[in-house]
Amino acid sequence: MVDGVLYVTTPYNNAVALDAETGRELWRFESGAVKLGAIPGTGFKHRGATLWRDARDGNKLRVLLNTRTELYSLDAQTGKPVPSFGTGGVVSLVDAYPRPISDVRHVNHGGSPAIVYKDTVIVGSAVPDRYQMSNEPPGIVQGFDARTGKRLWLWSAIPMSPTDFGADTWEEGSWRFNGHANVWGPMVLDDTRGLLYIGTSTPGNDYYGARRLGKNEPAESIVCLDIATGQRKWSFQMVHHGLWDFDNPAPPNLVTITVNGKRIDAVAQVTKQGFTYVFDRVTGEPVWPIVERPVATDTDVPGERVWPTQPFPTRPRAFARQGISLDDANDLTPQIKALAQAEMKKYRLGPLFTPPTLRGTLQLPGNEGGANWGGAMWDAETGRLYVRGKNVVNYSQIVAMDGKDPFVDHPYSGNLPIARPGTPLGTIPLIKPPYAQLSAIDLNQGEIIWQVPVGEGSRAIREHPLLKGVTLPDRLGSPANGGGIITAGGLLFIGGGDGYLYAFDKASGREAWRGKLPY
Repeated sequence: MVDGVLYVTTPYNNAVALDAETGRELWRFESGAVKLGAIPGTGFKHRGATLWRDARDGNKLRVLLNTRTELYSLDAQTGKPVPSFGTGGVVSLVDAYPRPISDVRHVNHGGSPAIVYKDTVIVGSAVPDRYQMSNEPPGIVQGFDARTGKRLWLWSAIPMSPTDFGADTWEEGSWRFNGHANVWGPMVLDDTRGLLYIGTSTPGNDYYGARRLGKNEPAESIVCLDIATGQRKWSFQMVHHGLWDFDNPAPPNLVTITVNGKRIDAVAQVTKQGFTYVFDRVTGEPVWPIVERPVATDTDVPGERVWPTQPFPTRPRAFARQGISLDDANDLTPQIKALAQAEMKKYRLGPLFTPPTLRGTLQLPGNEGGANWGGAMWDAETGRLYVRGKNVVNYSQIVAMDGKDPFVDHPYSGNLPIARPGTPLGTIPLIKPPYAQLSAIDLNQGEIIWQVPVGEGSRAIREHPLLKGVTLPDRLGSPANGGGIITAGGLLFIGGGDGYLYAFDKASGREAWRGKLPY
């Protein structure tokens, strides 16, 4: 919102200006991206516009709108494209890809908003997970001149030459034909230093890695780029040879903390795994040690070779539950516990990073986290990071492909074509509640200060016939991907997952209020 005008975007990649007092529509710009059709597996989506002032043109306000394949500069007063930007107000986001794109549906730049540093606008990318094919586009980040639309630089999340960083971590040169690893989550910049912090995602296929053996850097990493050049300054890989769809969708948080008497400008990354990784934002050095620990490597997937270790932060502890065993079975009633354990015994169970199997593996956290794109809330006053963590099981199975799926040319495929099988519990989760928790993490100490359930849980659980007459906890926890906001009055507001907006006391975690929503 600027000067009483609210600028919003729609899932169809259109931009709208509203009077913030009345909601009256002032203008609407139709990008035409809807004509490309829905993105396979995810549909239509867009998470916001970006604003920039042109200091050379009377400080006029521009709305920068990234769509599926294009970047527009719009006059904020009229919604009309700015003629001096690109060609008639628009530039292509796909004409400089380091690998040919055979179908525009492979690319979705319209997820997270662009970000602006001085006169440079930076745009990430997303390649839909539903595509699992050779020679797919890599995830790229591009910098453009916000005034003219000229492309200034391009950085690829997958190495594009044998000398690129990480190329030696892709065995047999498999970087040459693997794609994805995109930066679809929100990006964050240090505007004092001119540094950009981004989270990369899993290479294709999310669960089957036999065609990309090795660590696969810098996929599933936090990466620091120099905004002036697009060059990598440092990076840290959170998942080696990812097989769990544990990409980094949450925006990093820039924080200033004091650890053992030393003041540190740091960057904190919350993850789907439920970890919080904290680094010196300039050097990339971990604030607390990160330890490589052995993980399960036995697999029945032909050709697969699971990486033998994964990086575990020593501080702070995980904010979401990790790993699953029969002891985690839902115990709201003895009958439910027996049904849950019987179902769980059909699949492979194990700690965090237990690999997917042909038999089927139960994965906790699931492929939506932990944390997701809503990210964490930073409170500089207390030095605390607040984050919603989900405790939801994912069913992960590898299946042999018959060659008939037009979106898959792998010999094996992961979760995406597979629906989770039905269980006798129906909408009742296999594991015990809570299914979502709000955590307060003191980043000066590296400690979780409090952790409380957030949300009452779905009506589908509460009204299930197996729970008729059972007194349930007031707050089962409502899983959702959105984040929240902290106010100067000491409250934390958060919603999603059920029909209420909640307010928590940021100091204690006490639920102070909730208000019913119309949906």
